[in-house]
Amino acid sequence: MTFQKYIDLRRIAAVVALLFAGCSAFRPHVDHSIAPSPAPATPWNPPAAAVPPIEQLTQLTPPALPANVAPGTTVSLAQIIDVALSNNPDTRSAWLRARVAEAQLRSSESAYLPEIDGGVVASRQKSGNNGAQTGLGISIGLSWLLFDFGGREAAIEQARQTLIAAGFEHNQVIQDVVLRAEQAYYGYLDSKALLEAQDATLKERQIALESAEARHRAGVATIADVLQARTARSQAQLNRETIEGNLRTIEGLLATTMGLPATTRFDFGTLPLDIPTHKVAEEVDALLARAVTQRPELAAARAEALRANARIREVRAQGLPNIGVTSNIGETFASGGPVTPYSAAIALRVPIFTGGRIANDVRAAQLEAELARENVRSLQQQVDLEVWTSYFALQTAEQRLTTARELLSSAQQSADVASGRYRSGVGTILDLLTAEAALESARAQEVQARTDWFLAVAQLAHDTGSLAPQQGQ
Repeated sequence: MTFQKYIDLRRIAAVVALLFAGCSAFRPHVDHSIAPSPAPATPWNPPAAAVPPIEQLTQLTPPALPANVAPGTTVSLAQIIDVALSNNPDTRSAWLRARVAEAQLRSSESAYLPEIDGGVVASRQKSGNNGAQTGLGISIGLSWLLFDFGGREAAIEQARQTLIAAGFEHNQVIQDVVLRAEQAYYGYLDSKALLEAQDATLKERQIALESAEARHRAGVATIADVLQARTARSQAQLNRETIEGNLRTIEGLLATTMGLPATTRFDFGTLPLDIPTHKVAEEVDALLARAVTQRPELAAARAEALRANARIREVRAQGLPNIGVTSNIGETFASGGPVTPYSAAIALRVPIFTGGRIANDVRAAQLEAELARENVRSLQQQVDLEVWTSYFALQTAEQRLTTARELLSSAQQSADVASGRYRSGVGTILDLLTAEAALESARAQEVQARTDWFLAVAQLAHDTGSLAPQQGQ
């Protein structure tokens, strides 16, 4: 081996070493301290590096509140819905998915435009005993698909229908959030009204206990009357504490539905006494027809079916010829002087054999389209059932409200009579406590009947595809 060849080999080895060093420099860091749990029954102990600080994951912005909404103030249902739609993560996620679909549509539309690429190549080479040559090449290439039997059009139609479906799904999420806000709102008012009713019951039980104690001191009642009255009062107090706990829970639920911390407190008013039942008089057939045209979820399913049909056309086009144009021009600077190579071509590509891939892809696309149509049919039946069910639930709620108020009136009169009889020494403590228990139950049923009516209106409006109930807010 001559000395010159030895020097060349040394140079080659140095270049290879530099390449390996560059690869090592660009290699990502691998944390070998992360490993699974050593045994199925042993909990995994994550290393500190596996739990990055929360500020590295996301920058949480505080929920936005309108100028007329502040913690501690009285807010209406409309304000609750406005805050919920602005702050609830579900609405923003649905909106972002629609924006992603829009970007994908714009991306698919670029298939009708040519693509232009540029490149720069710097080289230095040595061949045999010739001297080393240094070159610099600059090139620009163009490729343009001219005709593909509707493949691009079908791909754009898929993206278009995906965007339409995402838009309708966003609308459906808005309606779902509105319904959840209404359910939490009326659930809170229901618990608040039940708490007020229980306070009235507790006051009556205290009066009954005081009457029993007074009669016992006068020697006209036994200690058993006092003990029964005391037990009834304790039970009423226990029920009140349970209702108050439920109220606090629903208050936190309502705050989180609004997209706010569960500790946020508002004054939500009281459950209305006047129920406008006469305003909801639309026939069920009209409501079913409205749901077919207005339900966003159903419209999104139809868009998915159209997208599946477009997918069939796109896959079929893959098995057909396409025509495209390619061209390239560049400038190469070398020791022998600049060279300007260029080329232009019109190419016809004809798929001859794909091993059955395209035929099977078409079959799969046809089955997916059939599945999408069945999903539309199934969803329409589900929507019809939901509207039918919520309509008659509203009818039942109206009837229950009338009956509950009649029951409350009768129970109040019975309790008044029993209280008067006991104070006059004619009735027994058992008669009084029984009448008061019936009154307590009647109060709770009347409150629940009022709440159920508002919830039924909200559910019916949701199931028919309305943004919010048109009556009863």
